[in-house]
Amino acid sequence: MSPASPPPRAPAPASAVSVVGIGADGWTGLTGQARAVLADAEVLIGGERQLRLLPPDCTGLRVPWPSPLRPAVRGLLAAHAGSRTAVLASGDPMFYGIGRALADELGAGALHVLPHPSSVSYACARLGWPVEDTETVTLVGRPASRLAAALHHGRRVLVLSADAATPAAVAALLRDLGFGPSRMRVLEQLGGTDEDCLDGTAGTWEHPPGDPLNVIALDCVRAADALRLGAVPGLPDEAYEHDGQLTKRHVRAATLGVLAPAPGELLWDIGGGSGSIAAEWMRTHPSCRAVTVERDPVRAGRIARNAGRLGVPGLRVVTGRAPDALAGLPAPDAVFVGGGLTAPGLLDACWDALPPGGRLVANTVTLESEALLTQWYRLHGGDLVRLAVAHAVPVGGFTGWRQAMPVTQWSVRKPAAAPPQDLRTAPDPSHAPGDDR
Repeated sequence: MSPASPPPRAPAPASAVSVVGIGADGWTGLTGQARAVLADAEVLIGGERQLRLLPPDCTGLRVPWPSPLRPAVRGLLAAHAGSRTAVLASGDPMFYGIGRALADELGAGALHVLPHPSSVSYACARLGWPVEDTETVTLVGRPASRLAAALHHGRRVLVLSADAATPAAVAALLRDLGFGPSRMRVLEQLGGTDEDCLDGTAGTWEHPPGDPLNVIALDCVRAADALRLGAVPGLPDEAYEHDGQLTKRHVRAATLGVLAPAPGELLWDIGGGSGSIAAEWMRTHPSCRAVTVERDPVRAGRIARNAGRLGVPGLRVVTGRAPDALAGLPAPDAVFVGGGLTAPGLLDACWDALPPGGRLVANTVTLESEALLTQWYRLHGGDLVRLAVAHAVPVGGFTGWRQAMPVTQWSVRKPAAAPPQDLRTAPDPSHAPGDDR
């Protein structure tokens, strides 16, 4: 018996915008379906390089993307509404491509996407790397410092280059972060007739700029004397530039533990100091976001430098005094207050900004702020703890303990509905009914 025929593919809606992935091999590398869509299109939108890959048979109006591209998407599509429109994309349109912007503007149902193998698939095929075990970082329209968070000894990383100058910038970054021994291979024009590979190490990279269409493959090797940065909160204090205003390593790890970052969440870090809490929040997942508020402009600049060096240049730094500086900020999923607790109205503003289920964590070393946290603990519950850390130090010819200042920490989750209470009549959580300890 002959095998059953596959079900017919549903046709694209007549009003759909076709999004066709194309590689360095151009027209010859496209499927018959992709060619037919492009040949039938009345309007062809794409980059100058992509449009040049099409043969004369594609007679539609050729419209190059303007720069900057993203703000122009809505207007350009609206200008050609009602026409059979095809958009050209490099490789897979939905992998760091124009497909995302189009889906945001039109909705997924208004798109007919025909993907081509991505540059990552081509690169892994050439290198013999499993795609699922290879981290990918794009530097297209993004600073090179974004790569720093992905650098770990023994890992393989693919970098999507912005242009011909990106490999040299990546090599310089690796040298600066102690990854000079890492092997670098620059794969140019993947899938095309001019495909090439430049090989070397970050520490000795001397190749001149080559083809702007390239992907960088990194075999990460950390130098023996380089500072080791792990993948979990609690980085060494030496990882930060600071003036003493730094949440120290062990307290920082405990603080991030109760803040409990999750993918896509936004943190307010108030009284940023060196930005350590916000930076390590963002390092937990690429989609985590943070805003740090710092009143001192010198410290605000320092926070930005720390964020870049740790691979989270997207950390937003607001220079100003809270609570006034909080006005207009997007609603947070969690708030950390590391300074300025006694500023009038600060805790009220943070509490009001949190959605139900949001978390608030505050640390202090002063008696005045501790008294305030005790009041809020009586009102809203949560956990009130004291964190004490001691370090072994020389004592003459022996070794003893040196106690750091203890940190009082209040953490709480905002309930779905919190009935108002008066601080003077709020029950003391330490004497709950039935507790006879």
